[in-house]
Amino acid sequence: MLVKTFQAPTMAEALRLVKAELGPDAMILSTKKEKQGGILGFFSKQVVKVTAAIDPHRPAPPPPPPVRERPERERTTKEEFENSMLAPLARELRDLREKVEVMTKRDEELRQRQSEQASLPADQQSKTGDGGINLNNIPRQDLEEIKKLLLNTLVRSQEGGVKSVQWPDAAIQTSAGIGVPSEKPPLVRELERQGIEPDLQGKIIETVNTLPMGQGEETLKGRLGEAFGRLIRFAGNLRMKKNAPRIIALVGPTGVGKTTTTAKLAAMYALNRGNKVALITMDIFRVGAVEQLKTYTKIMGIPLEVASTPKELERAVERHSDCDLILIDTAGRSHKDSDKLEEMKGFLETTIQSDIYLCLSATTKDRELEVILNRFSIFPISKVVFTKLDECESVGCIVNLLLKANLQIAYFTTGQRVPEDIEVATSEKLAELILKEGAQ
Repeated sequence: MLVKTFQAPTMAEALRLVKAELGPDAMILSTKKEKQGGILGFFSKQVVKVTAAIDPHRPAPPPPPPVRERPERERTTKEEFENSMLAPLARELRDLREKVEVMTKRDEELRQRQSEQASLPADQQSKTGDGGINLNNIPRQDLEEIKKLLLNTLVRSQEGGVKSVQWPDAAIQTSAGIGVPSEKPPLVRELERQGIEPDLQGKIIETVNTLPMGQGEETLKGRLGEAFGRLIRFAGNLRMKKNAPRIIALVGPTGVGKTTTTAKLAAMYALNRGNKVALITMDIFRVGAVEQLKTYTKIMGIPLEVASTPKELERAVERHSDCDLILIDTAGRSHKDSDKLEEMKGFLETTIQSDIYLCLSATTKDRELEVILNRFSIFPISKVVFTKLDECESVGCIVNLLLKANLQIAYFTTGQRVPEDIEVATSEKLAELILKEGAQ
């Protein structure tokens, strides 16, 4: 068996080289991507290496004459898939077109023979039979409609207009013409790499495949974002009340960054959106927590209140009843300390009516996130905030928790800077996080 390795900038070009030299009967043994060239790892280029083999007893076709080709733009994953899927469809439609033309021709000949026999005397007329399809039973108008339909479908398929194929990432891709081993599509690989659970992967891919094909160029990231928008609840921009302040209390385990997140939210709505904001802290146990907030609020020019009892919290809220937004920073509590959690719950419930935002770190493992959520479910959690996205290697835990618990997500935080490193959570941003190093 003759084995040879081909190298090219793209998979399509590598497969073209295999076909050109070894012929359509070649078997692909392996494919891989490598980075070559560059200086100290920089400015390197990615190449595709394809190892193929062919039986030397079977004569390889002569190489095609050299032709000058215009450089082609690199095709997207979607285009490669559609081309590979539409080629068999085009061949099948061409066969159908030829069959319809043969049937039409036979119909014309049969009508002509019947016309000639009708002009003969009755005793010279013979019965004409046809062992095949009796086209006399098919109206001519129907035959013409069938022919027109097949021809139009063939034209649309050759122009890339057939949109009945599924999105490439849910199907197993094979290259048309030669036996390329099946490999996982880009979206499946990225979902696995990010740690999304297998059953949830199937749910996401199924949703992507059911999306209608849009017009023009589409990206995998855009379709994944649209799928997340259907599967996950995103809170969007915060809406203020008309005649009363909107009160938000941030709760969560120790070390997730509640105090910094509170300062970021205050800056987002006070400095960037011009709302009247007040800040209240209940975190009098952690050393430096109050001083940290004092520094932030002094820079932003917003009031800060310290409340150590339910009564002080109630009076602080009353003093700032003319504000658009009141943010409450609570003390961090271990999710294993049930007594402290119950105490905080009574602290908040008996004094004010507030929205409870649960802060969770994206660096936490899936199982631990589920335990934390279960323990903090004693609070009427309105929305969740995921922090420390800049410190995590994968964000699959976010998708896993949101899908399984049907939570509504409000914000992402991506660093320590105030107020820059916070943004409203969107389906597009989540898709970007999933595909940040993979297929786009």
